[in-house]
Amino acid sequence: MVVREKILDLVISCFKRHGAKGMDTPAFELKETLTEKYGEDSGLMYDLKDQGGELLSLRYDLTVPFARYLAMNKVKKMKRYHVGKVWRRESPTIVQGRYREFCQCDFDIAGQFDPMIPDAECLKIMCEILSGLQLGDFLIKVNDRRIVDGMFAVCGVPESKFRAICSSIDKLDKMAWKDVRHEMVVKKGLAPEVADRIGDYVQCHGGVSLVEQMFQDPRLSQNKQALEGLGDLKLLFEYLTLFGIADKISFDLSLARGLDYYTGVIYEAVLLQTPTQAGEEPLNVGSVAAGGRYDGLVGMFDPKGHKVPCVGLSIGVERIFYIVEQRMKTKGEKVRTTETQVFVATPQKNFLQERLKLIAELWDSGIKAEMLYKNNPKLLTQLHYCESTGIPLVVIIGEQELKEGVIKIRSVASREEVAIKRENFVAEIQKRLSES
Repeated sequence: MVVREKILDLVISCFKRHGAKGMDTPAFELKETLTEKYGEDSGLMYDLKDQGGELLSLRYDLTVPFARYLAMNKVKKMKRYHVGKVWRRESPTIVQGRYREFCQCDFDIAGQFDPMIPDAECLKIMCEILSGLQLGDFLIKVNDRRIVDGMFAVCGVPESKFRAICSSIDKLDKMAWKDVRHEMVVKKGLAPEVADRIGDYVQCHGGVSLVEQMFQDPRLSQNKQALEGLGDLKLLFEYLTLFGIADKISFDLSLARGLDYYTGVIYEAVLLQTPTQAGEEPLNVGSVAAGGRYDGLVGMFDPKGHKVPCVGLSIGVERIFYIVEQRMKTKGEKVRTTETQVFVATPQKNFLQERLKLIAELWDSGIKAEMLYKNNPKLLTQLHYCESTGIPLVVIIGEQELKEGVIKIRSVASREEVAIKRENFVAEIQKRLSES
């Protein structure tokens, strides 16, 4: 939890820096709200048992509930972040940070704005977070759903197969091209020559020069949809250059993003495999953040079909938690799991009442304090406890101190002790804590 909270704090403070408001939605939605929004992945939804009344399902992501909220409340413009749990019937593989229940952190901008300005900001946020977390080198792959569809069209994929082929292409980060080609031809019935044409495209990746190159492509340049997508990407790269992050972004024609609701720009961040240091397991965690533009989703929930264009991103914090925890294990880093600042101790018997009075004063002054729940604990046991849990200061009360009207303050690290007047001891502790 300590590691998680630190990571979530960094993520949320970035979302707030960009002016987002927080929101939450229920853990479950009406089943019909969620069905047919996720394409092939719909089978991974957890349905609640039918007990009469509405059919409900646990939420699968935070995006569809957001779109439902915008439509229900007729909200036309909103910048929000949402941190919450989602549920998927995956076969869990801890090593890749895949679970059946996991936390998502989303940031979305809803509303009609000039092209690519909010989209560029989403990519900037991803860069800020991934740089801030110091996970090593990363790359954000960018493509556009219209380029993907245009590419399918000019290669000769029948329109009825677009989504199915799209979800095959989406596996290229986990499978070799020949296996993906096999799936498309054998399982999904695509003509081999069509698959080979797709193969020529999906192996291309580069910067803004590749965007220019695709404008000149004899097949792709004939497709209106693809040209719109390329035009937007060209503009996007201009803004990314101004934000100083163009070097982190790669235009990658193999990026398809399996979810059905994307309509424009799509992106996915991957960690570049750092050469593993001695003793480190190679971490294969796939993407650590992703997102894109989904202009039609809100309209699906609106009785009149009113659209609210949206663009957003999701940070894959579970995978990030896993990477950070593994690295800490390898380096043997210890983390304090509590924040106790002061321990109240006594060397003698029958001092419980004095300890209770002291600890109440500390708590009432907002100081984080603990003591052992024993009438007569041994001093050594008390000091060991402080060392093992990393508590920096001990206050000691015994017969001598009581007689002289003082309290001893001991530093656990240096083992130095000083006597302070009883009435000044809280102020002295506050001073020490503010200096540390």
